[in-house]
Amino acid sequence: MNFFGISRITSTILVLFVLGLAAPASAEVSRSLGQTIYVPAYSHIYYGIKESRELFLTVTLSIRNTDPRHPLILRSVQYFNTQGAKLREYVEAPVKIPPLGTAEYIIKQFDKEGGSGANFLLRWDSTASVTDPIAEAIMVGSDSQGVSFLTRGQVIEERTK
Repeated sequence: MNFFGISRITSTILVLFVLGLAAPASAEVSRSLGQTIYVPAYSHIYYGIKESRELFLTVTLSIRNTDPRHPLILRSVQYFNTQGAKLREYVEAPVKIPPLGTAEYIIKQFDKEGGSGANFLLRWDSTASVTDPIAEAIMVGSDSQGVSFLTRGQVIEERTK
């Protein structure tokens, strides 16, 4: 018996039961024929008193095909600045990302054209219904100390046919 008058076995069962209730329900796998995804990015961030300093960041846009059987086709990867003006299109011809493959696009560290509110808009499709890709922007920079963080894409349009 322990302090509360409950045996060790009973308390272990209670803990496992409570943990089982707290565990999240298994997520349903999302599949699609194509999407348009918005991915926030930061070519620089401000720091210090009254935004007195800028830290320039290298941005890597990573688009990962999570489907183990089917490729997806990138149709467009556009880069926009803080004001929403399109700066670049990275995909001149469709790019095939094989099953479990990744495509990457880089904004160099001192290219601050996008600004602190830069973003990517990417469009992809597939001939088969595939698991949703993961689209992330990874920002890395250093001054006196290093900083790194990532943002995840947000689906803003779903292709249904």
